Amino acid sequence: MFYNKIHFRIKMFFLFVILFFLAIIIKVFYLQVFQYNKLNNLASDLWSRKLPIEADRGKIYDRNYDVLADNTTTTSLVLIPNQIKNKELVTKKLSSILNVSYNEMKKHVYKNTSIERVHPEGRRLSFEISDQINKLKLEGVYLVKESKRNYPYNSNLSHVLGYVGIDNQGLSGLELIYDKYLTGKQGSIKYFSDAKGNRLKLNEIYEEPTKGMNIVLTINNEIQKSVERELNNVVDKYNPEHALAIAMDPNSGEILAMSSRPNFNPLNYQDYSVEEINRNLPIWMNYEPGSTFKIITLAASLQEDTIDLYKDHFYDSGSIYVEGSKIKCWKDGGHGAENFLNVVENSCNLEF
Repeated sequence: MFYNKIHFRIKMFFLFVILFFLAIIIKVFYLQVFQYNKLNNLASDLWSRKLPIEADRGKIYDRNYDVLADNTTTTSLVLIPNQIKNKELVTKKLSSILNVSYNEMKKHVYKNTSIERVHPEGRRLSFEISDQINKLKLEGVYLVKESKRNYPYNSNLSHVLGYVGIDNQGLSGLELIYDKYLTGKQGSIKYFSDAKGNRLKLNEIYEEPTKGMNIVLTINNEIQKSVERELNNVVDKYNPEHALAIAMDPNSGEILAMSSRPNFNPLNYQDYSVEEINRNLPIWMNYEPGSTFKIITLAASLQEDTIDLYKDHFYDSGSIYVEGSKIKCWKDGGHGAENFLNVVENSCNLEF
């Protein structure tokens, strides 16, 4: 009996050991096979860093592929605070080059973060400033590529095109409406560092950015230029509060040109009022056509040969009921008997 108990306990012990190691093997297999990608990414995040590379925004063309909005390449300043050995020196040098206060630059240099984008002082830097920073060869100081929106025709078609913010996000017009198509996918330069942020001597990994989609408008830029020129002439001659124009293909409804005054330069939209940059007057200022539309109905009648300007007559009594509603002529008592040429001359409401 005693022997059997010992034998049973030994079996149970070995069974427990086998199950224990089997559980470890299953766990290791699960981690290595099913959780590999997740754990590998988490581990990589602990010692890899990315310097962002901004993607070019999609271009905007007119119907003949004349570029209305494109991009220019600029650089921006990015800091890796843990890699900066002499923070005092870097703060002084950068504050001098960027023409910002020492205390303002110190906030960036001494910030407790893995990557610090110097915003807005270090964004969209000119070539001269970028060159000055690059020549210093400062540790932990990087210049990364950024794309800046450019409008070759300045204020032409400004309300239609709209404008973008400092991060190249669409803020108005077509730039806003089609932002998800125009915006590309950001790329990066991946490098590796230890737990203290010190850069490791490993090869960098370049992840190429993806450009945004281009869009083609129905706008004809040659017609647009003519519209812009004539609106400028109107403003110079009459100094109106507003001026606007639309050119449309009557067969398709396609807009060939559209502009208004006052307008603005999308590159410097901050210099204008909200009313000036956000009101596309041909769309925003809607009016009933009124008597101007009488020419359309008259022209249609003449084309279809349904009236004769001289032989057909009409009596304007001053008012008429249509579907229970009373329509009055603009002249009290009406115009009396008149032929259709008189109707046109008198702009008679009742007949039109």
